[in-house]
Amino acid sequence: MKVGIIGLGAMGRGMAGSLLEAGFQVAGHDPAVSEMFADKGEAFALFPKAFDLCADCDTIILSLPTAAVVETVIDGMLNAAKAGLVIIDTTTSHPDTSVRVSALLAARGVAYIDAPVSGGPSAAATGSLGMVLGGSEDDISGVAPVLDAITRIRTHVGGVGAGHALKIINNALCAANLVLGAEAVRLGQAYGLDPQNVITGVNSGSGRSGVTEVNFPRWILSGDFDSGFTMKLMRKDVRLARDLIAEAGLSLDMMGATVAAWEDSETAIADGEDFNRIVATVLEDEAK
Repeated sequence: MKVGIIGLGAMGRGMAGSLLEAGFQVAGHDPAVSEMFADKGEAFALFPKAFDLCADCDTIILSLPTAAVVETVIDGMLNAAKAGLVIIDTTTSHPDTSVRVSALLAARGVAYIDAPVSGGPSAAATGSLGMVLGGSEDDISGVAPVLDAITRIRTHVGGVGAGHALKIINNALCAANLVLGAEAVRLGQAYGLDPQNVITGVNSGSGRSGVTEVNFPRWILSGDFDSGFTMKLMRKDVRLARDLIAEAGLSLDMMGATVAAWEDSETAIADGEDFNRIVATVLEDEAK
């Protein structure tokens, strides 16, 4: 089985490396990349056009920045896509986009699976991503060896679009927990508590979250702020969550406050900064 990857940024590059390590032949496309994996010889091929991968690969992974880019890439691939091809979309995209492109591909006998990932570049590079999947059970089973090479844990959550909906929900919770975690530390400081002790104490109790267990120790309290995920990307995901809430006709007060906090941060924190910098809106001293 030969696997193509369209989008060789930090995530796509890491997945390509994990697939090569697992023994797959890999083909890639990214207009920003001229050369990579030169030491892998014929095991890795870089293609100048995305649609060139259609004839060369059995499975193609998309690792792209936005839903709009996904639609553009799929449109460019349609005429070249062959029946039996499977596309695995790891982009954090909109579920409506997933449904639209899936229908276009199905008309050509091409399967589509929405499979957004968590864990960042380090997990991509070590084949230990978390993944939520939307699509048919048969299609997902058919690419199990590929998924095995890039994931540590994955969950099939429903039909096409379900994976992207749940990923947006997950990232909205992460965005909220960053702000709430910073406020918890700020409150602790007001009572003379060291930030490290606040986080350690919370992590021993029921208030803990992935943010307090991972983000605070690894990237915030350490002052490193080098997770590989930017403010721009998380702002995009928060906007997607805002749109899902509106489309569902719901009024969710806490999610609304989270959206507002991230929108308000745009004047203070540049898009290129690490997304954990959002704590600077609450904890200015610790975020410097």
